[in-house]
Amino acid sequence: MSIFIKVRKALGWKFSTAKPEYDLNPLIYAQLKPFRLPLVLLQVIMMIGTLGYIIIDDFPILDAIYQTGITFTTVGFGEVAEISQAGRFFTITLIIFGFAIFTFSTAVLINVMIKGRLFDLYKERSMLYKIARLRKHFVIFYHNEYTAQLARQFRVNHIPFVVVDPSDDIEAIAKENGYPYYVKEEPYKELGFLKSHLSSAKGAISLSKSISDNITLIASVRLYEKELGRKPFLIISNAETQNEKIRLKKLGADKVVATPALMAKRVSAMAIRPDMENVLDEFLYKRDTPIDMEEIYVNENSWVVNREVKDLRLRDKLKVSVIGITEEKGRFIQMPRGTIVINAKSKLLLVGSQKGIARSKRIINLSNKPEDI
Repeated sequence: MSIFIKVRKALGWKFSTAKPEYDLNPLIYAQLKPFRLPLVLLQVIMMIGTLGYIIIDDFPILDAIYQTGITFTTVGFGEVAEISQAGRFFTITLIIFGFAIFTFSTAVLINVMIKGRLFDLYKERSMLYKIARLRKHFVIFYHNEYTAQLARQFRVNHIPFVVVDPSDDIEAIAKENGYPYYVKEEPYKELGFLKSHLSSAKGAISLSKSISDNITLIASVRLYEKELGRKPFLIISNAETQNEKIRLKKLGADKVVATPALMAKRVSAMAIRPDMENVLDEFLYKRDTPIDMEEIYVNENSWVVNREVKDLRLRDKLKVSVIGITEEKGRFIQMPRGTIVINAKSKLLLVGSQKGIARSKRIINLSNKPEDI
């Protein structure tokens, strides 16, 4: 083990080989391009000065380089050895040209810093490398109050996410709302997909208040999905009316939340059952809750197809209960009896611990019945 690796482990440094899908280096190099001429002139003046002192006053090469350096930079250390009259004239000329090059280089530097985007590009490049390490994250498009609330819930539940928004002050917005990863880009463009590392994401969430923005985003994500040839993204969006909700689902959204309808249902539940007001908050949304709920899809080749619910023995083995079954045609069976037969392409609604549900999902997706069931 090399010393570098030992030091890295001792200091807790972590390095990732993950690279962003969008390379900012060409843009950074373009910003650095104006520095080429000053650097070339610097090398030329150093070569001319070194050769001049060697030829005129027969300086050793190291003394010539040193004399050129202190003369060119005008530090005023004096002469390293006695210089002839021709050498002094050469030195004065070198000082004048050195001062001119220094002034020109300073002007180039100031111009790049003021008019250029070098610092911004380096900051963005650092952010893209951090995002490139994410896997199974969510990409949230458009910043608004919905995004801020969702981000807060994601942070509480340790769900990684990236916010994509075209606002010029997205950095300040991210700092204010606690977005750990953000991208300043138009959400519906491929550039936004590349920078947010959408190809490795679990899903995309569009929370614009404009239905046209949501429609454009959903269509763009589905097209990008086909280009990648990967399994479908989970696309979640919001709508202001029930009609918009229907349209977005037809266009490809997996889940659509109609904000007014959702608020009305919650208020109605509070009015009808005041004592049940905090049930969802306590058991579904609360951090580190012992109880979880998830819907499990039954594949056609699953061993549970055409078997009864009681044959799964989830309650006995894993303390997980099947509280509902959604059949392929949409019929929902509430609190199914143990004799209900499970059909292919149905969905089982399970309640139990997170660990138990995770194990149940693996068991249900097996092709052959486990020996311990």
